[in-house]
Amino acid sequence: MTVSPRPAATTAAAVPSPRADQSDLLDGAEVAPLFTPFTLAGVELANRFVMAPMTRQASPGGVPGDDVAAYYARRAAHAGLIVTEGTYVDHPSSGSSDRVPRFHGEDALAGWRRVVEAVHGAGGRIVPQLWHLGAAREPGAPPRPQAPVLSPSGVRADGTTIGTPATIADLDAVVTSFARAAADARAVGFDGVEVHGAHGYLLDQFFWSRTNRRTDGYGAGLAGRARLGAEVVAAIRAAVGPDFPVIYRFSQWKGGAFDAQVADSPADLEGLLAPIVEAGASALHVSTRRYWLPAFDDSPRTLAGWTKHLTALPTITIGSVGVATAFGGDGEASAPLRLAPLVDLFERGEFDLVGLGRVLLSDPAWPTKVRTGDLAAIHPYSKGDEARFA
Repeated sequence: MTVSPRPAATTAAAVPSPRADQSDLLDGAEVAPLFTPFTLAGVELANRFVMAPMTRQASPGGVPGDDVAAYYARRAAHAGLIVTEGTYVDHPSSGSSDRVPRFHGEDALAGWRRVVEAVHGAGGRIVPQLWHLGAAREPGAPPRPQAPVLSPSGVRADGTTIGTPATIADLDAVVTSFARAAADARAVGFDGVEVHGAHGYLLDQFFWSRTNRRTDGYGAGLAGRARLGAEVVAAIRAAVGPDFPVIYRFSQWKGGAFDAQVADSPADLEGLLAPIVEAGASALHVSTRRYWLPAFDDSPRTLAGWTKHLTALPTITIGSVGVATAFGGDGEASAPLRLAPLVDLFERGEFDLVGLGRVLLSDPAWPTKVRTGDLAAIHPYSKGDEARFA
């Protein structure tokens, strides 16, 4: 069943912060629409919930084992789509841990094939998230300690220097690495790929004016800042063909800079996203810490809502769905447990799919328990669950 996009609302009242006790999770909300099927670039999803990527560092030597396959399969029975933890592309500077899975090498790809088989066996769909850390990588870190740190301008978000600015040859090599990983993903049997362009990593460092101080074609304006991300998407599209989903994830916030803004207005957002869309992205994954908050002044529309309104692409929202505090624990009690605001925004057409992170760490069956109303059986998220990742 193909679900036609719903037009985003142009005038709507602001959605209140969804503060409530867990016993009021449903609070009269009709959640059935979130359990309707959706077709993402030809791939059928059983419901609107997406498992978000969450770094685990549970793959010694970068190779996902049978425990990784079991971890994703447990959640695949309940979420419409699984996005894996970030996986390193084969560019030498991409990673900083020998326990984060890589997406290159026969041993790692064989492990990923077993993950795909387990997820498909559970009736789910799965895409890998392809990742390059850029300036977030520490010099000398594994898995390739001798590799240089690569970034747009040789600076971190705080202005301190690190490495040297990437050359055009460096950027060409990065683009090729992403494309090679995507081709391998299709060959292994994945249902698509997600490109990590968020949270202050390499592609996002190009998006953000604070870390991108270039004056060449990869900086100096919105189109320049979006160019590397667009080239990655275009190369992936050329490598996998027209019928393979390519999701692009972006964010305003960064690790350690929750108030960061890559776009100060809808016009800025359109300028950054248009090249990504034109390059062949199938969907956009909009990472926020509080899904219900307006993105810009003078409008109640969320960042996901603006993204869908401006691009018309299928859009994934995320940000503290079903947990008591926003990601990062900044002390603000967000208590986003009530699902009524989520359903309201969905019905307004602000997004098509809903990302779930921490709730699926605590309870892999969270979507099913919400659908059946078995709220008493839900294991609520607690910080300690992050150590389990089981």
